[in-house]
Amino acid sequence: MTEAGTDQRISTRKFVDIGFGVLVMGTVGTLIGLIMGSEFMPLAIGIGLVMGGVVGFLGGRRFLISILVGTVFGGLLAWLLAGPERISYGAGAGAAMGGFLGVQVSMLLDMRAARKAEAAGASVEGAAQDVRQ
Repeated sequence: MTEAGTDQRISTRKFVDIGFGVLVMGTVGTLIGLIMGSEFMPLAIGIGLVMGGVVGFLGGRRFLISILVGTVFGGLLAWLLAGPERISYGAGAGAAMGGFLGVQVSMLLDMRAARKAEAAGASVEGAAQDVRQ
């Protein structure tokens, strides 16, 4: 594969991540704007779109997926428990919880991967010392 082909694939993936971030965080901004009132709607949507673009650009796909899942489950739970007029409240709260849990799970997964890499590095170093002796 050529070097230019690799760059094209990376830029396409980044473009998809940015679009996904804008979609998810724009939706969350819209839900927050609905709760805050019509005068804050453009501000909430704008902040959501910008934050989504930045998170997508930085590669926060797991974080965005956790927010999306939280939004859907929060909205469904609010619909089942309080009726259709409270869906936006539940979806907004679910998005917040999904984001919080996503950050925590991502941190734990990164710590686990670091431990595995450290253990693999230690076993490789131990084998190299055995070979030298």
